Amino acid sequence: MAEPRLIPIGRIVGVFGVKGWVKVFSDTDPPANILSYAPWYVNRDGQWQVYAVAEAQAHGKGFVARLEGCTDRDRAMAFMGCDIAVERTQLPELPPGEHYWVDLTGLQVVNQQGIQLGVVSHLFATGANDVLVAKDSLGKEIWIPYVPDYVLDVDPKAGKIRVDWEIEA
Repeated sequence: MAEPRLIPIGRIVGVFGVKGWVKVFSDTDPPANILSYAPWYVNRDGQWQVYAVAEAQAHGKGFVARLEGCTDRDRAMAFMGCDIAVERTQLPELPPGEHYWVDLTGLQVVNQQGIQLGVVSHLFATGANDVLVAKDSLGKEIWIPYVPDYVLDVDPKAGKIRVDWEIEA
């Protein structure tokens, strides 16, 4: 059986109360989606372990949760700073033309002239739009707004993203 492909969706950032609850930061969009995934894979001491979420809810601007078997504050403290992930197969299918960021990482970025600009290392949100970051073979980063004016075609099967982007000579 193949090892599951894990996708980070958040992290445990604190403890809440004395009954084993933890504070959770969500990387999902919208943030409340983190509460809809089960089970969670939690990275403790470099090892991914599967945990059922016994209880979870919105709290203030964030979220709190209690993992199965975590019944007191001391146990909850052991989860501080741990990443939360889910299996890629748990994510819903997207409409045509939409992509999860994790599926874009590692794709070749090529401009309209056929010049390879680099490989997608990551994306980030700015508020106005998302930004695709491609690294060339020397480690130089190229930041490209992830908007239709610049990102012309995304073909994960071919491993390429075609962009309207000029590079300096």
